Amino acid sequence: MSRKAALPDTWSGSSVPAIDGIRVGIGGWTFAPWRDNFYPAGLVQRRELEYASRHLSAIEINGTYYGAQKPATYAKWAAETPEGFVFSLKAPMRIMQSRVLAKTGTQIEDFLGGIVAMGDRLGPVVWQFDIGRKLEREDFTAFLDLLPDEVEGRRMRHVLDVRDSAFVDGRFIALMRERNLGTVFTDSREYPSFADITTDFVYARLMRSRSEIDSGYSTEELQHWAQRAHQWARGQHPGDLPYITPNGTPPAERRDVYVFFISAAKERNPAAAMAMIRQLGGQ
Repeated sequence: MSRKAALPDTWSGSSVPAIDGIRVGIGGWTFAPWRDNFYPAGLVQRRELEYASRHLSAIEINGTYYGAQKPATYAKWAAETPEGFVFSLKAPMRIMQSRVLAKTGTQIEDFLGGIVAMGDRLGPVVWQFDIGRKLEREDFTAFLDLLPDEVEGRRMRHVLDVRDSAFVDGRFIALMRERNLGTVFTDSREYPSFADITTDFVYARLMRSRSEIDSGYSTEELQHWAQRAHQWARGQHPGDLPYITPNGTPPAERRDVYVFFISAAKERNPAAAMAMIRQLGGQ
């Protein structure tokens, strides 16, 4: 099949706007099963990002967790996406796995100095500390001191994804609020799951899609997530989610919201994201 036949002009220049300040996406854009249920037949792999970025409003890049790219690569990715689209990126695991976090300043500077090549397509940066990584509070606090508020005049939105249940407590929440740093609401049975908001945006990773449902989640479930996302965006907090602290949310007028369908039945995540986008528009 020719590229022209596989790539109708109906999506070549379109974009999905953030709805009520809410962006919805998936993890990555290269996954073989998506070529059967998301990408058009015959779409060449080098244009998958172009297609995905016109059906979603954000993508979380997981590949940078395993190794940073050159600034030219980040700039190329950004250029393939429409105006208003954003990426979130995972920081390289070699930083979070360092024996002494307080000594990772140069590595942090190098990584952030490269990703600013994305310009206005750059969204949150996720610092993921996996299960098994035991954190020491003084060293962790010193690490936070190394995360800059901005790089080359561009605001940095840092998200701390700490998966050590023993570390995630009221002191952790207080520290994140003091530093104006984000945390991850992880709708997962494996990782700490809490909806305490610590900054002016919300970062949610929904990890319960199911293969037996074409859209990954039922219509009712997606309706509930759309309602929660609107609450977050309007400065409120959903009352049906778990919280660590009694005052789970500081007051706010508005918040940006990032929702990603990640892992679980990964083949269903693009459908889940697009279905939620439709739900958001129907609120």
